[in-house]
Amino acid sequence: MIRFDNVHKSFGPKQVLRGVNLEIAKGSSMVIIGGSGTGKSVMLKSVLGLVTPDSGQISVDGKNATQGDRDAFLAQFGMLFQGGALFDSMTVWQNVAFRLLRGSLKRPKAEAREIAIEKLRRVGLTPDVADLYPSELSGGMQKRVGLARAIAAQPDIIFFDEPTTGLDPIMSGVINDLIREIVVEMGATAMTITHDMSSVRAIADNVAMLHGGVIQWTGPVADMDASGDPYLTQFIAGSADGPIEAVR
Repeated sequence: MIRFDNVHKSFGPKQVLRGVNLEIAKGSSMVIIGGSGTGKSVMLKSVLGLVTPDSGQISVDGKNATQGDRDAFLAQFGMLFQGGALFDSMTVWQNVAFRLLRGSLKRPKAEAREIAIEKLRRVGLTPDVADLYPSELSGGMQKRVGLARAIAAQPDIIFFDEPTTGLDPIMSGVINDLIREIVVEMGATAMTITHDMSSVRAIADNVAMLHGGVIQWTGPVADMDASGDPYLTQFIAGSADGPIEAVR
């Protein structure tokens, strides 16, 4: 569904991606791990066209991601942002139905609200939450609203950017389980960026380790612990000793 072919990207003198090659199969859940500043978010933004690679190619469902109808292309995607990124001035249901109230996916207001309430129920929130504002919600509830928004338009591809950041271990587990259930139910292709190894084990079908601007290792999550790759082994263990140098 998503393919990176020798993708390079630099920002000034800083080389971030140095020849990324990766395939994400349709209907599978790929989790990309790696240290801060290694380029995980740049990979995600490159798929969406928010960042243009210097060389190489990214294809989505067999088509070049930089060509064709932009609105139709973006309509394939849903996104759960790291910080929630809810609009403070909009009610919860308006946040969830954001894409259904405008553009090519526009629905009548009553229908959009009904879909939003349905998606809120799917993430474990009751209908009375719909007319609240984000400031009236806990961090965990805000994350659920963000998840409901990500799935509201029934996207083919969903991106999850650090989905458990700022959550306690119990709520992190709840969000991980919800993500896994929803991705399987929808048959969607998922690409997740995270540092949280519990999320990796809960969400992933496959894992890719990004370091030094390239994919150091990729494979099924079940093979991760016995990979033999020194970069992956060090990252999983959270050890200061190994080929990945800790920034001091």
